[in-house]
Amino acid sequence: MTSSLAATFAVQSAQLLADPVAHGPWGTGPWGTGFSPWFLLFPLFWILVIGLFIFFARRTWRRNHEWATARGGESVLRERYARGEIDETEYRQRLEVLRGDSRGDSRGNRR
Repeated sequence: MTSSLAATFAVQSAQLLADPVAHGPWGTGPWGTGFSPWFLLFPLFWILVIGLFIFFARRTWRRNHEWATARGGESVLRERYARGEIDETEYRQRLEVLRGDSRGDSRGNRR
């Protein structure tokens, strides 16, 4: 009985040591044997999520920054007009310049 137990223990320990060599460190499991590249999908998924977050955050910030810059000039112009520093024609001309609505020919002359 002792010899059969010793033989079983020896076979089991030899098999335990041989498994990583034969099948790699992943061993065998219910999904098949050996290495599978599926584990790469999880890091790629998170890299994609983080990349999209950064892309949309920068895009939103850039749009808000451009909007605030354009609106900043218009608000200052509105305040100057409200205080009476400029008249209506000057207000409309400057507002047109700020909005980029110059309706003129290629030399920049207005109609």
